[in-house]
Order: sequence, then C-alpha cells, then structure tokens
Amino acid sequence: MRINLIPQVREGALQVSKKGDVLTVNGRRYDFGQLPEGAVLPGNAVDSEHIIGNVTRTGGQLQVTLLLPIAWDAPHEACFPEPIIDPPDGPIALPGGAA
Repeated sequence: MRINLIPQVREGALQVSKKGDVLTVNGRRYDFGQLPEGAVLPGNAVDSEHIIGNVTRTGGQLQVTLLLPIAWDAPHEACFPEPIIDPPDGPIALPGGAA
C-alpha cells in the first residue's frame, strides 16, 4: 500500500489505521480488497472528506491519497510529507505527530 498525503491548513484531526486492504479513517472503515489490478475507483465514489483523488491498484499495490489537516505552524515534515509505503497493519503514524 502507498498512502500519499496532501496537507491542508484546516481544523480537524486525522487518525488512520490499516489491516490488509482496509483503511479506517477517523473511525470509518473503507475496504478496498475487491479493487482489482489496474482498476481505478474515482475519488468522488468514496464518501470521505479525507480520501481524495482516485484509489488505484497498480503492480498489486493499493494507492490512496489522504487529505492531511495541518496547523498553520505545522512542522516541515507535515507540510511536505513523504508517501507512506507498505505500512504495517495497525495505527499509522502521520507526520506532525497525529496518529
């Protein structure tokens, strides 16, 4: 799995955990296990304010983009986050201290 993060200065928190192809975002479960290789799930088909853009599976890897709420004075790693690649199952540590 590859999770891309798009930071945006805004109120709110983001908590993400993973189990296989299931992401839990702020307590809401999203199961992408049925997304076949090469498929594209349009972002507007996913009812989430934090899952943005298309969800795809390429080379067997699920790719998801999340909106990362940050404060105006967020640390550099939150303002310019690196993709999270192949996170283990469980809570995902997010840049800036949110998890």
